[in-house]
Amino acid sequence: MAAYGSRSLSPVEATTAILDRIGTADGDLGAYCLVDGDRALDQARASEARWLSDHPQGLLDGVPVSIKDIFLTDGWPTLRGSRSIDPDQPWTVDSPVAARLRADGMVFLGKTTTPELAWKAVTDSPLTGITRNPADPRLTAGGSSGGSAAAVAAGMGPCSVGTDGGGSVRIPASFCGIVGFKPTHGRIPLYPASPFGPLAHAGPMTRTVEDAALMMDILALPDPRDPTSLAPPQRTYRGEFNREVAGLHVAYSRDLGYANVDREVAAVVDAVVRRIDEAGLPVTEADPGFTDPIEAFEVLWASGAATLLDTMAATSPGTREKVDPGLGRVWDRGERISAVEYLRARDVAAQAGITMGSFHEEHNVLLTPAVGIPAFEAGHEVPPGSGLERWPQWATFSFPFNLTQQPAISIPVGVTAAGLPVGLQIVGPRHSDDLVLAVARFVEWLLEQ
Repeated sequence: MAAYGSRSLSPVEATTAILDRIGTADGDLGAYCLVDGDRALDQARASEARWLSDHPQGLLDGVPVSIKDIFLTDGWPTLRGSRSIDPDQPWTVDSPVAARLRADGMVFLGKTTTPELAWKAVTDSPLTGITRNPADPRLTAGGSSGGSAAAVAAGMGPCSVGTDGGGSVRIPASFCGIVGFKPTHGRIPLYPASPFGPLAHAGPMTRTVEDAALMMDILALPDPRDPTSLAPPQRTYRGEFNREVAGLHVAYSRDLGYANVDREVAAVVDAVVRRIDEAGLPVTEADPGFTDPIEAFEVLWASGAATLLDTMAATSPGTREKVDPGLGRVWDRGERISAVEYLRARDVAAQAGITMGSFHEEHNVLLTPAVGIPAFEAGHEVPPGSGLERWPQWATFSFPFNLTQQPAISIPVGVTAAGLPVGLQIVGPRHSDDLVLAVARFVEWLLEQ
């Protein structure tokens, strides 16, 4: 923003450069499902006029941004990676995320790819094909916000907004080597209401922790269309992210007490945790104390998917034949789940939240690997040859903190021998979004030294 203010760079120049980058890089990656260069340049010119008159509209006026194709965006179709959604209909509503970005004066580049209805932790769909990892295009970018992660990692825009129902911001952030922040549930309002209900979060995906904090100051205001949205923040995130964190009690769980972790991933995360401890932020090894909640998560996930797909099928004939086969299997399972099973799963989530509440009485934040494995071959739900059947079986570190609705961030902390990014996850108590960002910034600063 200083460059805009000093006239050394204009929003039009920045937007033109990024559109050029998209034109040269995205053919190999598939990060975008829609790019609207004409609209972006119109917005950039309007922003440039505001800067020239010394009246910028918001914190990030003129900064180019992309939006995951899950959020309703006025003037653009929101197809959610599905062939069952008709693009030829009025698109006149902004979701809270799009409305906040627009009100701030940000420049909308386009919409980023998602697996169909954001159902899995890799990004490919019958509608948009495969999204690939900028670190190695043979590999997945992760998901479900894989398009956003690939766009930011490849320089096709400095920031994006994704959704996270089981790790969908943090997993691709880890795989692609960027920052991905899932705030406390309700901190960023959503509309329409997500069928995944208590699991559903939105979050910024950026190159730096500071950029994530700036995005949070735009996105975190309440919206009357979301009855679960929280009250306005007491402090600005940009004012808190760089604060002193000395004296915190930090815990590190290498495997949550039950997860499998790739040896290279474990080595990278162990090394950065040692650096954190040696830098004056003492770290204690401690597991949270809950058992693997995968069954409860999959009940809630399948129930949400079935609810959404049943609604779509009622208005769009042929949905079952068009849907991603993997999503179809989740749909079938969801239709068999009873209300009692659903409520039992909600109880498991509540008990995990109670356990974490007690854990955070002793430990301010928890450190874990963001994902237990590096990126794997694109076009597969699970790593080929792993013997796994479903994506939650390898997304072990992310979905528990959707169940508990806590803030969690993935920041890049190193690479494997093959040069594949590895993320560190930092988890805090509910409503401690500013603390999580501050610890993330401390780690980011430490790695810059």
